[in-house]
Amino acid sequence: MTIQVLGHKSPDTDSTGSPIIWAWYLSEIKGTPAEPKLLGEPNTEANFMLTRWFLDKPDIISDLTDGAPVVIVDTNNPAELPANINGADVRAIIDHHKLVGGLETKGPIDITIRPLACTATIMFDMIGDDMAQMPDEIKGAMLTCILSDTLEFRSPTTTAHDRDVAEALAAELEVDIPQFATEMFAAKSDVSSFSDAELLRMDSKEFAVEGTKMRVSVLETTAPDVVLDRAASLMQSMGDVAKEDGVDQVLLFVVDILKEEATLLLPNDVVRSLARNSFGVDAADTTGDMVVLPGIMSRKKQIIPNLKL
Repeated sequence: MTIQVLGHKSPDTDSTGSPIIWAWYLSEIKGTPAEPKLLGEPNTEANFMLTRWFLDKPDIISDLTDGAPVVIVDTNNPAELPANINGADVRAIIDHHKLVGGLETKGPIDITIRPLACTATIMFDMIGDDMAQMPDEIKGAMLTCILSDTLEFRSPTTTAHDRDVAEALAAELEVDIPQFATEMFAAKSDVSSFSDAELLRMDSKEFAVEGTKMRVSVLETTAPDVVLDRAASLMQSMGDVAKEDGVDQVLLFVVDILKEEATLLLPNDVVRSLARNSFGVDAADTTGDMVVLPGIMSRKKQIIPNLKL
């Protein structure tokens, strides 16, 4: 059976590109039939990557059949995967997030989780000498994933190795990183056509904080005012999104890539308290509808580990 390679729900650039990279590797190098899959519509930056490198958009699936062979990339969290993930035959996990737990497998599997900024960087290392056989369009996807997850090396998750791999790929592809990243971030920032609910789910993950279920949404942009001008409408929509998604709260962090800061919307007293307890914000600064968090850019490293009610 063909292996399905998939990332998390609300696919960003890494969760769109890494399935393409690994499916190529399994099929073309290992001789194991594999296909990339998505668990939703890719975001605007991921679509830019597909167009820029002339890649086909992977098919979108909603669930998995019992026993379906699967490789999971860019997550290990069951909440971000199809409902029947434990009924599937998970063959491997390749990820750069903390181990969450809850996945069950049919037998021993290969698990690679490394403290790097991007799943694609891990894949570069795993593919090794066979990188020489990788076509430029797949290398382009790999470069795009790394620049996305590192925010062009601005994110605190960035390691020297992520930078080295990105610079090596860019040199080989004759890509100017600052110019290319500017194009990427412009695509990511173009969210005017999305509804409030779509924005709140676009780049979001579910986490439980002290027993409270939360959808933690992050919008990385070079034009934060495009989103923040809709703050009142977005906060009004949070209740409906929370109810539909079965969570207690929706958090929205609007990350200004250029200023290297995040703005957290404050729709209610629960989130105001969370802002104070999690990020040391003064009570006086949480009286409005939003609060600026200087230096906060990474959900994985700076937001999720610090969330306290």
